Amino acid sequence: MKKIYLGLSIAALTLALTACGGGKEATTNTTTPAPATTATAEKPADEANKAETRTIKYLDKEYIVPSKTERIVIAGSMESMEDSLVLNVNPVGAISVGGKFPEMFTPITGESTSIGEKMQPNLETILSLKPDVIMGSSKFPPEVVEKLNKIAPTFPVSHISTNWEANLQLLGELTGKQAEAEKALQAYKAEAGAVKAKLGESLKDKKVLAIRLRQGNINIYPDKVFFNPVLYADLGLTAPEEVKAAKAQEIISMEKFSQINPDYLFIQFSPDENKDNPNALEDLQNNPIWKSVNAVKNGKVYVNVVDPLAQGGTAWSKTQFLKAAVEKLSAK
Repeated sequence: MKKIYLGLSIAALTLALTACGGGKEATTNTTTPAPATTATAEKPADEANKAETRTIKYLDKEYIVPSKTERIVIAGSMESMEDSLVLNVNPVGAISVGGKFPEMFTPITGESTSIGEKMQPNLETILSLKPDVIMGSSKFPPEVVEKLNKIAPTFPVSHISTNWEANLQLLGELTGKQAEAEKALQAYKAEAGAVKAKLGESLKDKKVLAIRLRQGNINIYPDKVFFNPVLYADLGLTAPEEVKAAKAQEIISMEKFSQINPDYLFIQFSPDENKDNPNALEDLQNNPIWKSVNAVKNGKVYVNVVDPLAQGGTAWSKTQFLKAAVEKLSAK
């Protein structure tokens, strides 16, 4: 009976969403007129406004959302969590990690309700929050996106770092903070250009690598994922061949890591991602093969220069990492 009841509730809310939104429509909005029925015509103006919608284009696909999108739920997209930090957006529902909101998101989650873990959204909780839109993840399987769409229009926010600008602009458009989003984007690009010019040719022949330790394993990423676009695109450094060959997050052995033999090494390590091996970092640091790597021998290893849960491919991550990286890469 509970499942039947939930199904009916979701169906009822889906019907109701066609009449939600509220507020005056922006001049750039596309209005979908309410059906010309006697009941609609007799509704007060504020009720009629709730039927107004607008069309938003995101990554070459169009989405119809309420004209006002004030109640935002973030489910699955850590990228949107970080974008919310940049634009000071307070979601009504947000992602928890290990049952709580990570400290880095304190500025935006003071009044948020946990809707579950990153890849385990709680549909009943999301439904109860009556969202205008849901910021899902491109990592979600189609069946999850379909269920979320029955609650509210859902965006499969990209987890690919090269879509960082589109992600921030999307949240800016949904919240009316387009100007703030553009300002943040331009500020980062200007700073990255200045850093690239400052470093010049000094690192031309150096190998710079960023890794993440998960469940005690060394993970590398493709050159367009994680912090790699900052290093290899924005700063113009040369990606190691192993990074160029990676198709996704890839676990590598200690032997393969030693073959890469980086001159500069950035490590992201979170206890939440290594609960079964909490001493993973310490174990690596005591490994003789690890000690033979150039970065280790020369004291060029940097652990958690930004929050260890930072995604890497967002305006927030890129800005924070750039500030830290220039300091470390410029050090003699």
